[in-house]
Amino acid sequence: MAFVEVIRPMNREGISMITQEQNKVSEWTFRASRAYSDPCNDLTLDAVFTGPDGREQTLPGFWAGGDLWRVRFASPVVGEHHFRTGCSEAGDSGLHGQEGELEVLPYSGDNPLYRHGPVQVAANQRHLEHADGTPFFWLADTWWMGLTQRLTWPQGFQTLALDRIAKGFSVIQIVAGLYPDMAWYDERGENESGFPWEQDFARINPAYFDLVDRRLQYLVEMGLAPCIVGSWGYFLPWMGVEKLKAHWRNLVARYGAYPVFWCLAGEWDMPYYLAEDREQAQAEQREGWAEIARYVHGIDGFRRPVSAHEGSNGRTLGDGTLIDFHMLQTGHGDRRSLPNTTRRVSGEYAAEPVLPVINSEVCYEGIGEASRQEVQRMMFWVCLLSGACGHTYGANGIWQVNSRERPYGPSPHGMAWGNTPWEDASQLLGSRQVGLAKRLLERYEWWRFEPHPEWVERHWTEEDFFGGYAAGIPEQVRVIYLPVYGWNEAKVKGLEPDVSYRALLFNPADGAETDLGEITPDAAGDWEMISGPDGVRRCFPLYQDWIVVLEAH
Repeated sequence: MAFVEVIRPMNREGISMITQEQNKVSEWTFRASRAYSDPCNDLTLDAVFTGPDGREQTLPGFWAGGDLWRVRFASPVVGEHHFRTGCSEAGDSGLHGQEGELEVLPYSGDNPLYRHGPVQVAANQRHLEHADGTPFFWLADTWWMGLTQRLTWPQGFQTLALDRIAKGFSVIQIVAGLYPDMAWYDERGENESGFPWEQDFARINPAYFDLVDRRLQYLVEMGLAPCIVGSWGYFLPWMGVEKLKAHWRNLVARYGAYPVFWCLAGEWDMPYYLAEDREQAQAEQREGWAEIARYVHGIDGFRRPVSAHEGSNGRTLGDGTLIDFHMLQTGHGDRRSLPNTTRRVSGEYAAEPVLPVINSEVCYEGIGEASRQEVQRMMFWVCLLSGACGHTYGANGIWQVNSRERPYGPSPHGMAWGNTPWEDASQLLGSRQVGLAKRLLERYEWWRFEPHPEWVERHWTEEDFFGGYAAGIPEQVRVIYLPVYGWNEAKVKGLEPDVSYRALLFNPADGAETDLGEITPDAAGDWEMISGPDGVRRCFPLYQDWIVVLEAH
């Protein structure tokens, strides 16, 4: 990232000027010309950027501590950009009316977040895509408390990031300092510079966010898109709407130039665990978060995608137009969470208005000494074949960052969720298996897939959620997931009479593949899944779940 004081360099008109590649972030620092007793609360700084196409973007600046303010910017448009600052204190010549220029050059590297640009909702409202139209497959890992000092820098943070990159993850869900599962000012929420706010929420601690900068910048440089959760929902009654607006203004100013997603709040309308009047707290959160959502949309000149992690359905947030994609939460009950997961994902896929759907929290691997790898791959395939445009994995031990020396410990209700160290949790088998699943789907135009449970018999129903799940593109490709309880009865239904298909058997546990060759359906277009060329009905090789892919040729 370029770091440039406004006093250098200058063009021939005396305006500060730098160069930067497409979609990479540049930063300008400004020094107030006057002394203020409380600059964090007494001043605001904005900058209006004008691109070579004449488009204007108004972006907030952030207080960097002392008398310093900063502005960050990135652009996909090659050419010269100009900015001019505006300060709420117009007489401050160090902050108000400052000008600068940026020449954006073509990007020459291979980072997809720079090469293809930040991520947005596609025009069909079904999936996510980069700014240049390249489809983006959301496979997220859950690091709720990954900005605390329990995940050490650089060893812990970078080690975990590299592991996730190798396995095919593309997004990291992470909370910006106001965490779940603890009361405010719990020491477990500190990083090396303390807390993100003073204890009474009087003002932001810039030093805290300086350390956040290097972690989020590292993720982006490694090709991982941060999904930044502003806070947990129950901070609203503690902080109030205006302080949370200030929190979000700081986040948008610091990180809006990066290819990020915004999550307004985790469990956005769920009251604090020990709240005495839960009904009142929930009502306050529902009203307040709607106001904050409108505020975030209003100040983010980059228009990064906005969502809210479920307490209640995000469609109930305000007037129903305040989220750009769904972040569902469907349970941690091992296989018992399957019915709710299927209902929620398929229901939101079918709902109006159409929005991209992602199950952003389901069955952390290892939670309750359950939800092991077979459940992880089940939830992935069930969600993707029911209409989700991506999936979020989570491991118990990572989300709360248990270290070997310092497990997270008890929640406010007095019980700990588990003490597995994050290093061990990072090697649980499910994280590799969801990566294998993503790689299989990426062979095809997965963003065009539509759910077709009727393509397999027996398929899931309200009476039996362990039937088959199917999705794909008619006359091109069908992907069928067969849970262990249903594969011995499975039949492909309704194959098109004028299309020839080859079948592939995919082991979701290890990625092994078996080519079953060209298939021959009966007169009704049905094909009983067989494993040999002689047409003899055989069981699948192992007693487990399976993926069958039919490719037109």
